[in-house]
Amino acid sequence: MLENTLPQLEQLIEDIIEKNNQLKKQVAELEQQKSLLLDENETLQLEALDGEEKQKQTNSVLTSLLGKLQSVEEVN
Repeated sequence: MLENTLPQLEQLIEDIIEKNNQLKKQVAELEQQKSLLLDENETLQLEALDGEEKQKQTNSVLTSLLGKLQSVEEVN
């Protein structure tokens, strides 16, 4: 029985070590993906803030132009 158990145990240990190495590799890949996604998220947030700022500026210009048009209409 011991003759069979020891090789089985060795094989199980080798399998566990191999699985552990695969999992370490997978964790490293996931960490890299996470880092890329965090960078992409930050970029998108900055772009959104920039878009909001441009929208506010455009709104301000349009409001000013509308005010000018309304004042011209009141004079005529």
